[in-house]
Amino acid sequence: MIATQSFDGAGGVRNTAAILTTGTRQMPLKLGLTGMDQSTRARLESTFAEANALAGNGWQLVTDDEASHVIVDMDSMYGPMSWLRLHADGKQVIGLTVAPRTQADYHLPQPADAGILASVLRQIAPVEPHPAGRTPAPEAGDQLPEERTAPPDEEQAAPGVFGSIPPATEELGDPAEPGSTAVGQVMPAAPTVDPATPAATRPSDDRRPRRLDEWLASGGPGHRFALERDGVEILVDPAAGRYHGPALLKPLAGLAAAEFTAEDLGPEPEDWDTRAAAIGPAQPLSRLLWFAALQAGNGELLPGFDPGARYQLLKWPQTEREFPRHFRIATVMMRGAARLEEIAATTGVPLEEVVDFVNANLATGFARPEQPETPAPAAPRQGLFGRLRGR
Repeated sequence: MIATQSFDGAGGVRNTAAILTTGTRQMPLKLGLTGMDQSTRARLESTFAEANALAGNGWQLVTDDEASHVIVDMDSMYGPMSWLRLHADGKQVIGLTVAPRTQADYHLPQPADAGILASVLRQIAPVEPHPAGRTPAPEAGDQLPEERTAPPDEEQAAPGVFGSIPPATEELGDPAEPGSTAVGQVMPAAPTVDPATPAATRPSDDRRPRRLDEWLASGGPGHRFALERDGVEILVDPAAGRYHGPALLKPLAGLAAAEFTAEDLGPEPEDWDTRAAAIGPAQPLSRLLWFAALQAGNGELLPGFDPGARYQLLKWPQTEREFPRHFRIATVMMRGAARLEEIAATTGVPLEEVVDFVNANLATGFARPEQPETPAPAAPRQGLFGRLRGR
């Protein structure tokens, strides 16, 4: 058996691929599927044969218990939990997600056709021959800083590692198509103001200054606009649900904390294309809304929400690598609704950071306060004639 291995920061060994050989004949690697709905599983199963052929027929589809590598739908409710279980079992996880990156060992963009799946399989086990018959270990998958040996407070990310953005080959969805979603979009598009939203959270006067999260939540000024603070510029296209800006989020803290009037947001830049090309590829606007809401409360819950309520995550969010402790918070909130103080005590994360995380996910629709159970309506009381009819 020839195995490729990678070493973690603690000196441990993690197998990344293993090829069994008998003479010149190679035994296939075993691939499993879990943490996904039936339609996603059926699509991947039907795609596997073609993908395997493109990847050199080096794989066999088996159960996740038998598999060395397992595809997990990280966007499903149970996907992250499956990832945690498989990760603890020492299996290699291929994260299927619409996000541009994943906590799993390998990233499988969603939706995955045969060509995309084949490219990931080739990444794990290249077809080309290598010296001494060894398959080189793949590049280390994205790992949260707290999964490595770095101190948990080491949150500053290096460009291109934690702040990566979708590669140029990934096309964003066509905004002209109703219901289209940008590839790599992590969170729902910036919501329009709902009449049910608490009045304290709704902008009421276009002339008053507003924070960036308020402008994004209200749909913006009705045209594309540019903003700049502390030498950092962003270009925002509300209609397309996209923005251009730095790959990392923390440089945008000054923009998120500032207030802007309608005049600050207009008119639309005439040299949009030139400036956008200089800043970088388009990113989902929901990511910007998430960060703006993260900064908006300064450790206090946004107006209209009860600090004593219990909060829960409706769906696993894509945690940003610049904020490694958010993974802990999300894990606890996925288990069920809890009060803010309980989440902080369980995770060991300061309460203010928990509150900011909840604010960000409330703004993007990933979290909500626990909904009180509606009591079942009481059965109507029957009179004398009703009891007689029931006999």
